[in-house]
Amino acid sequence: MISTLQEELPQGFKRLSAEIGSDPLLVQGPGGNTSVKQGGAMWIKASGTMLSDAETGRIFVPVDPAKALAEIDGSGDGSCRDAVLDPRSELRPSVETTFHALFPQKFVFHYHSVATICHSASLQGRIELVAKLYGLDWASVRYRKPGVPLAKEIRAATGGGAPGVTILENHGVIVAADEIEEIARLRSEVEKRLHLPVRRLRRCRTEPPAVPGWEPVPEYSALVEDHETRIRALSGSYYPDHVVFLGPALPVSIGKAKEGFDTEYPAVLHANCAYLRKSAPPAARAMLRCLFDVLSRIPRGWRLHPIPTSAEDELLNWDAEKYRKRMSARG
Repeated sequence: MISTLQEELPQGFKRLSAEIGSDPLLVQGPGGNTSVKQGGAMWIKASGTMLSDAETGRIFVPVDPAKALAEIDGSGDGSCRDAVLDPRSELRPSVETTFHALFPQKFVFHYHSVATICHSASLQGRIELVAKLYGLDWASVRYRKPGVPLAKEIRAATGGGAPGVTILENHGVIVAADEIEEIARLRSEVEKRLHLPVRRLRRCRTEPPAVPGWEPVPEYSALVEDHETRIRALSGSYYPDHVVFLGPALPVSIGKAKEGFDTEYPAVLHANCAYLRKSAPPAARAMLRCLFDVLSRIPRGWRLHPIPTSAEDELLNWDAEKYRKRMSARG
């Protein structure tokens, strides 16, 4: 009989999941997902939950890995809800469940490493990956919509293989291994090799104007004040969670905005500062920080490649991401 007791999951798995989920340079808001295969089941983080809660909360849901894998080829609706093994669970498995099932390794960790996004969202960065990751068992996968489309692309790019490290362009990284110690080693190795320092940036030196209903975030004022960083922030979205929690790119407000900003999105660039809607959920703040962390590290002169506008539309109108956003807002 397959156990559906979360308490039986390896403590090392839960500990490393929480550690990675607590590092904003690896996971932002409800992003990232980890899984472990044991006793015929695959336990994976539920959609909209926080990886940082892996040791203290009930954030994992058991699924049948064979049923999840079959969804890549059209069996089911791609949500893997029919693969859930615990009928009492109200949690939905992560939208990334299909590619977790694709990897045969016992442990699969997927997270949105800032260093990985910096490299994989630019032409020069993708070229540098070849030298920086030399000697590792790794593969690179073109951007595809998370879920089944991404799982299919991973399968095609790896030829059905199972590399230890998979770089997802404009998205993040997957690390897979049969031992949790190897997951930890590969995580540290990739971060060390892809490390980029924060550039010297022009920042706001004057008090940002007060705007009703909005909070200035001066620590990210370089998104406005630094010329190249501002152009990049306005030019598109560089990873899926930005679109889900902040909307496409960042809008600019023109004028005095005495009555607040006329935008449906939670973040805006105005005058000499970045602003966040006071009612915005924590995930929006986390994503604004992520944008700053990414753009403040990409070297000047690197040519960035945002995800296509058609891909932004897919994410904005996707029920799975609307659900994750609601779950995140509920805390």
